[in-house]
Amino acid sequence: MWTAVLPIHIASGTLALLAGPVALLLPKRRGWHTRLGACYVVLVGVLSASAVGLAVMRPGLWWLGLVAGATLAAVLAGREVRRRRPPGWLPLHISLMCGSYVSLTTALFVVNLGFGSVLAWTLPTVVGAPLIARRAYRAAARPSPGQRLVGGGDPQHGDLAGRGEPDQERQRVLAAGERDEGGDAVGLGAA
Repeated sequence: MWTAVLPIHIASGTLALLAGPVALLLPKRRGWHTRLGACYVVLVGVLSASAVGLAVMRPGLWWLGLVAGATLAAVLAGREVRRRRPPGWLPLHISLMCGSYVSLTTALFVVNLGFGSVLAWTLPTVVGAPLIARRAYRAAARPSPGQRLVGGGDPQHGDLAGRGEPDQERQRVLAAGERDEGGDAVGLGAA
């Protein structure tokens, strides 16, 4: 059984490790990015199932099942965030999908460098986390194509979700006609 599952695990892992960076580098719109992203989700699903199977066959690889579960959870959550598109969805989608890739590379390093290697367990996160944070921050700081800003006309007060709604606190203040710290009227009732 081991000899049947291991090649599936290696093939799906190799293809997922190749598909991840390509999807990351492609323009973020319908077409190649979404098709490759869907393939990545399927590959991680196959990889995770085979990892759990391998861990069951050899209990010494218990950690492989845990890493597989975390990787699959991140991929499925990233896909779901993209599907639902809640306000501010893009940075979360980027963080989850790229985080799953960090998990894949961690497992690859641990398998090849050894379970006890601190470098194998930490290097992907040390390198990947700042890159992911930078990309997610950049996605949050500017609207993607097709999104429009409303409210204050800037990303801080606008609608980055593209739903045409300014942030709720700003909308509440404007509707209530509240006064600012200097006592001047602000909001819709201000003259």
